[in-house]
This record gives sequence, C-alpha cells and structure tokens, in this order.
Amino acid sequence: MSTDPLAASLFAEVFMVDQLARNLVSRALPKGMEISHFSVLNHLAHIGEERTPAQLAATFHVTRGAMTNTLSKLEWAGHVHIRPDWDDARRKFVSISPAGRQARDAAFASFMPVIADVVRAIGPDRVRTTLPVLRELRQRLDAN
Repeated sequence: MSTDPLAASLFAEVFMVDQLARNLVSRALPKGMEISHFSVLNHLAHIGEERTPAQLAATFHVTRGAMTNTLSKLEWAGHVHIRPDWDDARRKFVSISPAGRQARDAAFASFMPVIADVVRAIGPDRVRTTLPVLRELRQRLDAN
C-alpha cells in the first residue's frame, strides 16, 4: 500500500485543526451544551428556516435517532421549537427559539475573538485564498 505524502499531510492537518477547533468551542459553550447542540443551533440560525429532523440528520450525517436525541435536549433547554407538520402528522419541523439564538450568539461571541486573532495573524488574504480549497474538499468528501 502506497501513501500519498501530500494527501496524508493534508488530512493530518485537517484532523488536528478539527480537534483544536472543537476543543476551543467546547470550552466556550454554556454549561450543559455540547458541540452537536451548538452545531444545530448555528445551522438553524444561519439558514433562518425550519427543518425537519430528517433534514437535519442528513445535513450532519448522523442517524435520525442521534438527531432526535440532540433535538430532545435542545427542546428541553428551550433552545428549539418543534412543531407538527400540519399537512403530514408524521413529520415535525424544528426552528431555533429566541433563547437558542441567544445561547448560540453567546457561545459564538466567546470564541470568535480567538478565531479572529488567528485570522489576523495568518493574514486575511491568505485565509481568503484557502477557503475555496477547503470548500471544495468539503464538497468532495460530502459527495462520498
């Protein structure tokens, strides 16, 4: 088996960045909130529309059961609203609540200064040139 050194280096760096970013975010989250909770809140805040649990599970590449568990915890905390689909009683719709948006914004505000400092240190122009490569990498991995 041959290993492509460039591919190996790329993935080693991506995995390490992921680990360090998750650690940074975890420390910034409100007590009891997990990264999966923040990720769902951030996604709902970003898209600004309701989603079904199945759509969210597909977006995050997790099982419906795992998403149901995450949504149950978020609903219990008051961070999301879950309502029935009035046209199909088997489906539900999920939206971020004002409390969920506030929790997401507070977490975001606590770690964004560190991320902004890193971007400034690397240089905004270098970061801008890196983003298209990272997006394409994500898209190609998502297609698999």
